[in-house]
Amino acid sequence: MSEASPVQRRPSGELEASVLAALWAAEGPLSPAEVQSALGGRLARTTVTTILTRLHDKGAVSRSRAGRGFAYSPIQDSAGLTARRMRSELDKQDDRGTALARFVSQLTSEDEQILRSLLEGAEGGPEGAEGGAPEGPGAGPQPGPGARP
Repeated sequence: MSEASPVQRRPSGELEASVLAALWAAEGPLSPAEVQSALGGRLARTTVTTILTRLHDKGAVSRSRAGRGFAYSPIQDSAGLTARRMRSELDKQDDRGTALARFVSQLTSEDEQILRSLLEGAEGGPEGAEGGAPEGPGAGPQPGPGARP
């Protein structure tokens, strides 16, 4: 049984987010000790190393040899990482159309307008939006239950 009560536990992903924020703020790759220092020394170096290793295993950071250890760099910015997580969750779904429809039905009006604008720009080809338009069957948006007109 854990000694920490549920009230004292950090929210899931908080440590990873803190470590990523330190890496994003850095001007170059950081060692675990440098990340620990950037976080104010409130975490043990072994904890920071574990978090960095997990982030590396998830593909969120890259690492390169630095002496006897590694130095870590973020692979994407915050927005890129969020997009990657969203795509990963979507890839887990058997019914992508329904998952996308439910996602779209929960967007705010502002987010819906942003999405519409991005999709309209993507219809023009690679120059329309970063990464270009999706290609192949089922790659584009598919209406489903709960979708807005």
